[in-house]
Amino acid sequence: MSEVLEALVAVRDRVARAARVVGRDPEEVQLLLAVKTLPVDRVREAIGAGAHLLGHNRAQELVATAPELAGLPHEMHFIGRLQSNKAGKVVPLVSCVQSVDSLALAERLDRLAAREGRRLDVFAQVNTSGEETKAGAAPQDAVAHALAVAALPHLRLRGLMTIGARSEDVDVVRASYERLAALRDEVVASGAPGTAEARELSMGMSTDLELAVAAGATMVRVGTAVFGARPTG
Repeated sequence: MSEVLEALVAVRDRVARAARVVGRDPEEVQLLLAVKTLPVDRVREAIGAGAHLLGHNRAQELVATAPELAGLPHEMHFIGRLQSNKAGKVVPLVSCVQSVDSLALAERLDRLAAREGRRLDVFAQVNTSGEETKAGAAPQDAVAHALAVAALPHLRLRGLMTIGARSEDVDVVRASYERLAALRDEVVASGAPGTAEARELSMGMSTDLELAVAAGATMVRVGTAVFGARPTG
């Protein structure tokens, strides 16, 4: 068994155990592998090991590696901060942009999707921790932000995304995820156009996925737990 496959099995087991503890079906939680900074051969190995849902943080890396992954069974999401001027290069290469942190970006994505004659899946990003270093709508603005994104005709709002609080206090991290779940419930309950299917919660990473699953995550974004520590630059 390769190291990547062994790590994938271990992470999936963590997800399954976390789900069962709170009475959830493990099949409700998708595992997305964050492939930032990885050489293409490592990404290919992960796909070969059965990891077909991937996420890129950087537009430049996505553009550079996409041709080498063409033809392999995978779905690519964009999960990092996306500058509007790079969106045109990203949209043709992904099925979903999870980091829609402003209406201006959403409108740009809507125009690009219209140009391609498609509907682009998106998540509305929320800064549930209130940390200045994190992108996303403030919690008090999150529902209005999500409704505005959902109303755009060439976008399909799948749900909300957040990066959990950077804290050693488990209760603080848990609260950031529970807050996103509550905001998602408000969005769906609004009955506004485009919100009926916006039930997904993309939250949780290698260090705190159990907390995210307990709070209702339907997708966790994992990198280090599978690939080990990587450069942060």
